[in-house]
Amino acid sequence: MKEALFYEQLEGKKVRCNLCERRCVILPGRRGACRIRENRDGKLYLLTYGHPVSINLDPIEKKPLFHFYPGTDILSYTTVGCNFFCKYCQNWDISQASPEDYPTPYVSPEEMVELALKHNSIGVAHTYTEPTVYYEYARGIGLLAKEHGLVNVFVTNGYFTEEVLDDAATFVDAMNIDLKGDEKFYREVVVGAHVDVVKRNIKKAFQKGIHLEVTMLIIPGYNDDEELFRQNVSFLAEVSRDVPLHISRFFPHYKMKDVPPTPVETLIKFYRLAQEELNYVYVGNLSDPRYETTYCPNCGNPVILRHGYVVENKLEGNRCPYCGHKIHGVFEKKEEGGNQPNTKNAHQGF
Repeated sequence: MKEALFYEQLEGKKVRCNLCERRCVILPGRRGACRIRENRDGKLYLLTYGHPVSINLDPIEKKPLFHFYPGTDILSYTTVGCNFFCKYCQNWDISQASPEDYPTPYVSPEEMVELALKHNSIGVAHTYTEPTVYYEYARGIGLLAKEHGLVNVFVTNGYFTEEVLDDAATFVDAMNIDLKGDEKFYREVVVGAHVDVVKRNIKKAFQKGIHLEVTMLIIPGYNDDEELFRQNVSFLAEVSRDVPLHISRFFPHYKMKDVPPTPVETLIKFYRLAQEELNYVYVGNLSDPRYETTYCPNCGNPVILRHGYVVENKLEGNRCPYCGHKIHGVFEKKEEGGNQPNTKNAHQGF
């Protein structure tokens, strides 16, 4: 266990957790909505500190991040628990689990960073479930990773509080944030959440200089309304036309096995609509290199070619080799120690 950050003590030994915008008020002996933060005699503790349930070496494109050291690998991990209850979750067996469901050996932040260095990772991805709910562990790993010249990536639902974002900005280099739908979708499918919080954090993360990419999973009959999609794209364009957007294909899963996969024609239509306002648009879960490739927004030539996790980066530094236009993202090698990502070589995912 680890005593939590970002909580306040209330009367009657209650506590209020201020990590995410659910801001759970937790009675003694009870846990928050995430199931991994427990009030013990008026103090809040994280129960999964040092207990990852999954550790893998992933292509950075799997996060997905297409404009952040393309063609490199990143050590990825998570613990159980999540502050969302998405009815289509692909990782529901761990996101909706409690610590007792997965007894795991202790892995210290030092050991996690050693693993990243050993496997020539560019850094650590806090991913798979929701890093906000195991934030103390993520922070311990993240700060140590920075000391070793490694990068940190959050793959997140974006439902953290502003005070947590301020703190995370001291060690997080890149985020992929899900923008799932409208208020009705967040209330009924995510269950009890609010879209305005996510939009606020998308804006603030970009303003703080964190490299930002956004994913929209398109679910037939739930968030595939064209007007809703246009509104969300326009919102991203107001943040910046350069924010990369990943339009992801839905497949039946968890509590939504009766919902059909997203039609390919819907994905392609939305891809073209998004290109009217955004410079970098991709389609995920489709396996078509035409919609995975980065095109220069100035001359239209392909500058980063992808097919699955096979990547060919043609950029010269961060510029288009055809017209010299600066491509938004982080592509060049880091200068301050640590493992140096080779972003020019083709990469085959394992």
